[in-house]
Amino acid sequence: MLPVKLGVGRLKDYEGLVEPSLRTRVTSAAERLQGLRVVHINATPFGGGVAEILRSLVPMMNDLGLDASWCVLDHDEAFFDVTKKLHNGLQGKPTSLSADEVARYWRHNEETARQIQELGGRPDILILHDAQVLPVARFLPAERRMIWHCHVDLTTPDETVRDLVEPLTHLYSRCIVSMPDYASPGMPPGRVSVFPPAIDVFTAKNQWLSLELTRSLVADFGIDLGRPLVTQVSRFDPWKDPWGVIDAYRLVKREVPVLQLALAGALMAQDDPEGIAVLEDVRRYAGDDPDIHVLADKELTTDRFENAVRVNALQRLSSVVLQKSVREGFGLTVTEAMWKGRPVIGGDCGGIRAQIWDGDNGYLVSDVGACAERLLYLLMNPPEAQRLGARARDTVRQRFLMPQLLADYLSLFEEMLGLPSRGEEVVERTAA
Repeated sequence: MLPVKLGVGRLKDYEGLVEPSLRTRVTSAAERLQGLRVVHINATPFGGGVAEILRSLVPMMNDLGLDASWCVLDHDEAFFDVTKKLHNGLQGKPTSLSADEVARYWRHNEETARQIQELGGRPDILILHDAQVLPVARFLPAERRMIWHCHVDLTTPDETVRDLVEPLTHLYSRCIVSMPDYASPGMPPGRVSVFPPAIDVFTAKNQWLSLELTRSLVADFGIDLGRPLVTQVSRFDPWKDPWGVIDAYRLVKREVPVLQLALAGALMAQDDPEGIAVLEDVRRYAGDDPDIHVLADKELTTDRFENAVRVNALQRLSSVVLQKSVREGFGLTVTEAMWKGRPVIGGDCGGIRAQIWDGDNGYLVSDVGACAERLLYLLMNPPEAQRLGARARDTVRQRFLMPQLLADYLSLFEEMLGLPSRGEEVVERTAA
């Protein structure tokens, strides 16, 4: 298990972006939690939404006087093969696990628990993220305060995986899910909280960029700045349906021959062994169309900061941003594009529904034909695209910025420690 080196996060940077009442709620809770030792553990330091959240959330906790840290698992390819199966099974893919795979899952988590025991000083609260580390609680003393934070869509899990996972959730003081629908009946009653994720607008992926820099970065990919561009940013994962994105693009291109498509996947997460195979298949599916830009490791760089800036630029310069997922725990790439004021078309699933209200601040679609229809409409109607983009940005400002997630966590810590509530106003983050 490896500690992650972190930068600085500051609540005061959000002055003027979030409501004063939210900042007061955060600072007053932090005063009551000074010195609280919190340790977050997840699978990987990069390549997915959980890592992006923790890279901002943990420094902000420290900025407020908590003692927060973040550790990730040692790389183990065989173990990640198993946990990818679990991830897919939790999101509804029929899954079978051999006895050897289940034994490997237990062994790796037992070793992780041993390493936690060796951490200098016992954490007051231990937070385990996603299924990779769920069994850790099985190998630690029951009196520990532990939280399991699940970031995936749990509405239709495979029964084999559900039966493996649900009993383990009862070992935790609290479980966190991103949407109310994800709280399955098999989870511990009365111990499930709903925390939609959030973005940090001051990271390289979300910070403001000048138009000149934005255009220069996008042109570096060979994209024609004089023609419309539609982009999907996501890992190369079957749940993100990159093939459906290409199909929708091809339908629209019959009417808009100058259209370009970018599929940007950045660097692969180390816990996602399927990524390379999906990327290769998407390249084959794209064929020799010069207007389809499949952007991954070799098109980007080994510098993650630079890659994040390039993705930022792609989103900002896109006429429309897609996230045609068929399962989505939340979809932070949707949040990112909405923050940049772009019109977004998202798959009608999971956490995307918590962000996009169809026709109000974006569009929800369930198939290729609907996606193509909405895409063509937005390309042909720039005023409507601009209206949706403005509404989208305001939605993120009100509900999905990092101080809100910080406030949710601090309130939960107070509850777990038995501290009295001060009755601060709580914003409903998943309702239109």
